[in-house]
Amino acid sequence: MNPPPSPTPPGPPQALVFAASDPSAGAGVQADLLTLACLGCHPLTALTAITVQDTVGVEEVQPVAAELLERQARAILDDMPVAVFKLGLLGSAENALMVAKIVRDYPQTPLVLDPVLASGRGDELSSEAIIAAIRDRLLPHTTLLTPNAPEARRLARSADDAGEPALDVCAQRLIALGARYVLITGTHESTPEVVNTLYGPDGVIRQDRWERLPGSYHGSGCTLAAAIAARLAGGVCVEEAVQDAQAYTWQTLKHGFRGGRGQLIPDRFFRTRENAKGGSDDAQPQTYGD
Repeated sequence: MNPPPSPTPPGPPQALVFAASDPSAGAGVQADLLTLACLGCHPLTALTAITVQDTVGVEEVQPVAAELLERQARAILDDMPVAVFKLGLLGSAENALMVAKIVRDYPQTPLVLDPVLASGRGDELSSEAIIAAIRDRLLPHTTLLTPNAPEARRLARSADDAGEPALDVCAQRLIALGARYVLITGTHESTPEVVNTLYGPDGVIRQDRWERLPGSYHGSGCTLAAAIAARLAGGVCVEEAVQDAQAYTWQTLKHGFRGGRGQLIPDRFFRTRENAKGGSDDAQPQTYGD
């Protein structure tokens, strides 16, 4: 008699990414795949758009039809357990509404939303219709929103504003729209250090300061949001996920490389390369928690 088959070992947590393709793999769904895999997740994808871009800028965004986007996601969700959703560039208002319809069916699954509104060069990537769909339909399902300062101001803008609202005000408005937590990153602010602030319903939860590295990076926001998603999929709380993901992202930027003529690319597998060289990466930048 043959012995019974060995039990299948548990697999890694699985993360479903809704994002656009980036041929350079600096940003977009490719960046998410690299980050999630590096941090122990099995990444799953539902492609929202195909782009023509490189490390210099974005030339074209061709959205996927909303019906095809839904078929991609439903096929995966009907077959595979998903521990976390990660959203990036949505491509069209129709796709934003479709993603909202899909994630509404999974209220217990954490959702990390990186609102990709413009490229590093400043190329417009999200119309006012997409922004309206994010505000009205996606934020109510969002566990953590990860805008940079310009994105936070644009998402939280009110017709009554006489000037640019303070970031604390932006965070309060975005939480009032439904996001449970908001992490506003300070890479675009003119401060000596990069200051990232995590907000909850009662205000600031933590504030972290990081050495501002020289150069400009393609996909730093994608990396941070995907790293947070990976940690949430691993079962840690939002505050711990944010802390861990920032440390990881800072190291990917510190080890960034010039893959083309434009922005540097974060090295998501810096640990693997350091280990291959016989080095270690024990030194961590200082963080300051509130």
